[in-house]
Amino acid sequence: MRLLVVEDDRTTADFIVRGLTEEGHAVDRLASGRDALAEATRTSYDVLVVDRMLPDLDGLSLVKALRAARVATPVLFLTAMGGIDERIEGLRAGGDDYLTKPFAFGELSARIAALARRLPLSEEAETVLRAGDLEMDLVRRRVTRAGQEIDLLPREFALLEHLLRRKGRVQTRTMLLEAVWNIHFDPQTNVVETHVSRLRAKVDRPFDRDLIVTVRGAGYRIDG
Repeated sequence: MRLLVVEDDRTTADFIVRGLTEEGHAVDRLASGRDALAEATRTSYDVLVVDRMLPDLDGLSLVKALRAARVATPVLFLTAMGGIDERIEGLRAGGDDYLTKPFAFGELSARIAALARRLPLSEEAETVLRAGDLEMDLVRRRVTRAGQEIDLLPREFALLEHLLRRKGRVQTRTMLLEAVWNIHFDPQTNVVETHVSRLRAKVDRPFDRDLIVTVRGAGYRIDG
């Protein structure tokens, strides 16, 4: 995932960025609310981790400004302000989750992963998904590429839909198991790899360009 950490305490920011980077994420960090507003409006992130007490533009105002600008990126508030009223205030400002300091890194990582699996309402409402010359009509349950209809089994259809909704974003094996198979543990099978291979045989192999990409050591994404 590509993440933005907005935290003005250097020690805390170092700890978060180091842990998330070790997990394989691409992490940007900023200490200024105004800088974060500019960066988050021009760059596509999977999740923002935002402290509430920031210089020049506090975290609450930052998130309100992002929502006003129609930036729907999930936001996790990470702050020492842990009162009930403060949590409510953060969520009402447009935050998606709220974690108080001190915190366990494992919980932070898990909450980020959970937020990344969510989709903005605007994306959920889409009925036609596209990548290059590939088109999926969710209402008619019809998939075509270059005008040629592709017959998919139900699980293949669900897998392709998940990838298309997150076009350009890497989806790990764990994410796919949870989203497509509703499996919340590692069953030590190659079910994901098998279905991706079958999907490629139908979606990519008969055509000139591959849309489904393997990101070595990370997962899969669909381009276009």
